[in-house]
Amino acid sequence: MTKEIKRVAVFTSGGDAPGMNAAIRAIVRNAFNNDLHIYGIMRGYEGMIDGNIKRLETSDVSNIIHRGGTMLKTARSQRFMTPEGRKLAYENLVDSDIDGLIAIGGNGTFTGASKFMEEYPDIPIVGLPGTIDNDLFGTDFTIGFDTAVNTAVQAVDKIRDTADSHNRLFFVEVMGRHSGFIALHTAIAGGAGGVVIPEEEFSLDDVVKLLKRGAKRSKLFSIVIVAEGNQMGTVYDIAKQVEEHIDFCDDIKVTVIGHLQRGGSPSSFDRVLASVLGFASVEALLAGKTGVMAGLRNNNVHYTPFTEAISKSKPLNKDLLRMAHILAQ
Repeated sequence: MTKEIKRVAVFTSGGDAPGMNAAIRAIVRNAFNNDLHIYGIMRGYEGMIDGNIKRLETSDVSNIIHRGGTMLKTARSQRFMTPEGRKLAYENLVDSDIDGLIAIGGNGTFTGASKFMEEYPDIPIVGLPGTIDNDLFGTDFTIGFDTAVNTAVQAVDKIRDTADSHNRLFFVEVMGRHSGFIALHTAIAGGAGGVVIPEEEFSLDDVVKLLKRGAKRSKLFSIVIVAEGNQMGTVYDIAKQVEEHIDFCDDIKVTVIGHLQRGGSPSSFDRVLASVLGFASVEALLAGKTGVMAGLRNNNVHYTPFTEAISKSKPLNKDLLRMAHILAQ
């Protein structure tokens, strides 16, 4: 029998991503549309353990759709990894009469949710993919990915100006410890001369050959996009190794874009994506769904079990990667 849902709590967990506020707004507004009591848990699983749960009104989510970060704050919780921590979290949810949870986050968030559901299956949980890495299986795009790429491309456009002026080679590092989605899309959109990602074995010789091909065409500067989790080492290591093998540029520089990619106003795409998935998560709870992530596949909302979202690898588009290498020549 489907459990009747009356009081729902939403939280954001793990790394923040632009668009999380848009998702929270959609969740709160659709909860009110369905006569639900809606609550916000501050600082993710940490707040759940501390009982930091507050009632949300529609006015609380006014004027937040354009803001980066998350109004509910976020954290990475070591305590929730323990049975004692999860027990405290459950007791606080019961004390607040919470009937269902909506979790916005990534791999770690859904791993925690899966473990929690094993021990306390009476509280259904629906997840939203909130991570700039775009590495969750079951959705074409994650909330925050588009904004992160736009931020990186804007930085590359500015770097291009100084690279051209000084005949320089730039290695630009973007986020992506385990996936190259940000790097690949940034390389294509930024017109980069190369891209190094975790999913592809790339050697020093490969990078040098790529750059030398550009030099033969009288290319006066080049920009190589490097994902932080690539197999060759840090962006500084790569730059140092390459410097010993080329002599056709005046200087080699390294730029690490870093956490700039996490911040800033979300793009229109991320606002729409977050709103669609946030709205759908409330409908999913009311329909009796639990242990699933709401994602977008072929422009339609699709629900993927947490176990698949976190265990299955999301393949990089090989055709897109091949195109990126060709366009970089």
